[in-house]
Amino acid sequence: MTTEPCVCSKPTVCFDSFLWTDGVVETAIGTTPRVKTELSTADMFGWWRVRWAIGRDHFTVPPGLYAVGNPDKTSHVIVTANYKMSFDYVRKNLQDRNAWILVLDTKGINVWCAAGKGTFGNTELILRIKDTKLEDIVENKRVIIPQLSASGVCARTVADQSGFKVTFGPIRASDLPQFIDDGLKATPEMRRVKFTPFDRTVLIPVELVLAGKYMIPSIMALIALSITISRWLDTGAVDIGSRGTVALICAWLAGSILGPLALPFLPGRAFSMKGAMAGAITFGLLCPFIINRAATAELITWALIIPAIASFITMNFTGTSTYASPSGVKKEMKYSVPCQVVACIAGLACLTVAYIGLS
Repeated sequence: MTTEPCVCSKPTVCFDSFLWTDGVVETAIGTTPRVKTELSTADMFGWWRVRWAIGRDHFTVPPGLYAVGNPDKTSHVIVTANYKMSFDYVRKNLQDRNAWILVLDTKGINVWCAAGKGTFGNTELILRIKDTKLEDIVENKRVIIPQLSASGVCARTVADQSGFKVTFGPIRASDLPQFIDDGLKATPEMRRVKFTPFDRTVLIPVELVLAGKYMIPSIMALIALSITISRWLDTGAVDIGSRGTVALICAWLAGSILGPLALPFLPGRAFSMKGAMAGAITFGLLCPFIINRAATAELITWALIIPAIASFITMNFTGTSTYASPSGVKKEMKYSVPCQVVACIAGLACLTVAYIGLS
C-alpha cells in the first residue's frame, strides 16, 4: 500500500484503504489512484455476495478518475459505472495496458440499468469530465463509453458542453482490448447483444432472494392460517396448507429458475407471458400429485396463483436483460401487473371457498 496522499474529486476519500488500488500516477493536476487489473479473492467474494443480494446497495467505488498501468496524455479514457462489478470487469480486461478509467456516479447501478434510469447520462458524464479536469490530463479529448449506455447519452450534447468526443465501445468489457487494438472499431459481433444461458443463470440467486422477501411471508401466512382453521373447525385445513406450501414454493422456483433458464423456448415475447407459461407448466407437473386429494376450488386456486406469481417474478428479469427497453418494460408492466393481481385475488377467493367447503 502506498503512503502518498490521495487526490481525487472527493478529497475525503482515502484510496489507500481499497485493496484494488496500487499506488498513484502523477498527472498535470496531481495524483490519481492506480488500480490493479488482477481481481483478488476479496473482489470475487464481493461478486458472490451481491449475486445473493447481500450488500448490493453498497457495492460501489467512489466516482472519479483512475489509472491503469502508467497512462499519459495520449492514453484512452474508458468510462464506466460506479457499480463495483462493472468497474471490476473493465479493469480486469485492461491488463498490461495503460489507460484511464472515468467512473460516473450511477448510484451503484450497472451501466445498462443506469442509462435507463438516467444516472448514466449526459449530465453526469459532463459533470465528471469537468470535475476531474480531464481536459488537463489527456490531449485526445475523447471518451469511450459502453454501448449499453447509448440510451442515456447523446454524443453531440456531451461534445458541445464538454469538448470531448464520445466513442461508443463494445457491448462487453472483454472486447475492449481488441476494440482498442483495432483503432476503436467494433466488429458486428461486438455490437450484438446476447443473453446467454450463463448470463441468465448468474442472475437466478439474486432473483430468488428478492422474491423470497414476499414469498416466505406468504408461505408462513398460509401455514398459520391453515393451522388456525384446523384448530377452530377440526377439519383437514392443514392438508390444504401443506399442498399450498408446495404450490407456492414451486411457483417461486418456476419464476426464478425455470422462467429465465427456458426463456428462449417459452412462447410469447413479453417476459411476463413467458413466466406465466413456466408457471402453467409447473402447475401441470404438480397436478398428478394433488389432483386426487384436492377439491375443485383448491385446484382452481393454484391454477391461477402459480402462473401469476411465476409471471411476476420472471417479469423482473426485464430489468437485467438487454432484450428489454425502459419503455417496453413500462408498457409490459402496465398490462401485466393488473392481470397478475386479478389472478391472485381470484385464486384467493377460490382458496376461501375451499376452506369453507371443509366446514
